[in-house]
Amino acid sequence: MKKLEFGILTSLVILLLFLAAGCTEDRVDNSAKLDYRLSEAISKYAPGDGGADFYVLPDERNLEDIPQDPKNRLTQAKVQLGKFLFFETGFAMDSEHNSSRQTYSCASCHIPEKGFRPDNVQGIADGGMGFGDHREMNPDYNEDELDVQEARPLNLINVAFVKNTAWNGQFGSTGANIGTEHVWNERTDTGRNSWGFEGLETQNFQGMKTHRFKVNKALIEKYGYLKLFDESFPEYDPANRYSLNIASLAISAYLRTVISNRAPFQDWLKGDSHAMTQDEKEGALLFFGKANCNRCHYNQNLGSGEFHALGVNDMDQHPQSVKADNPLARRNLGRAGFTLDKDDLYQFKVPGLYNICDSDFFFHGSSATTIRDVIDYKDKAVAENERVSDSQMSAKFIPLGLTDIEKEQLRLFLENSLRDPDMTRYQPQTILSGMCFPNNDPISQAYLDCQ
Repeated sequence: MKKLEFGILTSLVILLLFLAAGCTEDRVDNSAKLDYRLSEAISKYAPGDGGADFYVLPDERNLEDIPQDPKNRLTQAKVQLGKFLFFETGFAMDSEHNSSRQTYSCASCHIPEKGFRPDNVQGIADGGMGFGDHREMNPDYNEDELDVQEARPLNLINVAFVKNTAWNGQFGSTGANIGTEHVWNERTDTGRNSWGFEGLETQNFQGMKTHRFKVNKALIEKYGYLKLFDESFPEYDPANRYSLNIASLAISAYLRTVISNRAPFQDWLKGDSHAMTQDEKEGALLFFGKANCNRCHYNQNLGSGEFHALGVNDMDQHPQSVKADNPLARRNLGRAGFTLDKDDLYQFKVPGLYNICDSDFFFHGSSATTIRDVIDYKDKAVAENERVSDSQMSAKFIPLGLTDIEKEQLRLFLENSLRDPDMTRYQPQTILSGMCFPNNDPISQAYLDCQ
């Protein structure tokens, strides 16, 4: 009897092992099939003939592989200088009030761990106090004195792949702006397009002035940046080298190296089949298929140079916005605010999607607060802004018919697979002035423990 029981038990164990092996093989087989289907879907929609490899982003250290402005070639010295300047609070010298002098930097509104975006409805540079979602208005300021924008700052990650910057794409002499020369105006921020630089460099020429920075030789020497300026820009005459525009070229060079190449989707593209979960891969399949995301988000940064009207609310319609009370502000008009063409009304640039979920506000008016809100909005394809008529809506904005499971899988891909977890590697350990950064006001000093 005992021998019979032992034999039965042995047979059961063998059967279970056989079944387990079969299940494992099925899982491996199904996973391999899913990887193949995803690779095929990506290759189908990738521009050119490079297949899925089109979306592999370069290493930030390999400067020759990074798209760059021919008039502002990348060098290690230039990138290092720009990295310092982006976080440097010492050049914040043109503040409206003395209490905000030397208290802010570019990184006040473009925080690395927040996807290089602000962590609140709007970014506040001059006139702000505090860090991240605790940033508030300096009591010395009236609302109209604040340096705050009427549209949410765009993600600066992978901006090297963007030809024309800003929500309306107004910056840059190439790309979508070829043929718009008749609206470039030397009296406004679009006049700098005539200088012949690409979007990022052109925008930063304007941005350094708009955001109230001052750069001159005296300050450069005082803070210890003279050698880096000389190493970075030897082709410029010393009479012009130590200036706001040259500083902006260094910042542009640095920003071109801010690349999300450590995101799980990037690892998967490079051959690590375990970098994404099964649900994330299903979400990627939806992105490059049923959800229609890739019809607009098809460039290497998963954005594009297209402009579309989705009918989302503008910043002046947000209850927490400040200094954004004009419904006819250029920023609310989208591409038409630049081109002056009524056919471009309410069309906004397709943004890149890496690290999009590091901050809690989405769209140009911060009208959505989760990526699931964005997915639901695009799935329904119904405008929320009464200013935008049905005839003005994008032809690509159509109902998707996604199930709740599909929405969750798409969320997981966008939130997890497109998130580089180490964006703080692009932040310096110190800045040469020795000041607190990215903010240097008393509240930020206490929060950052750098008094």
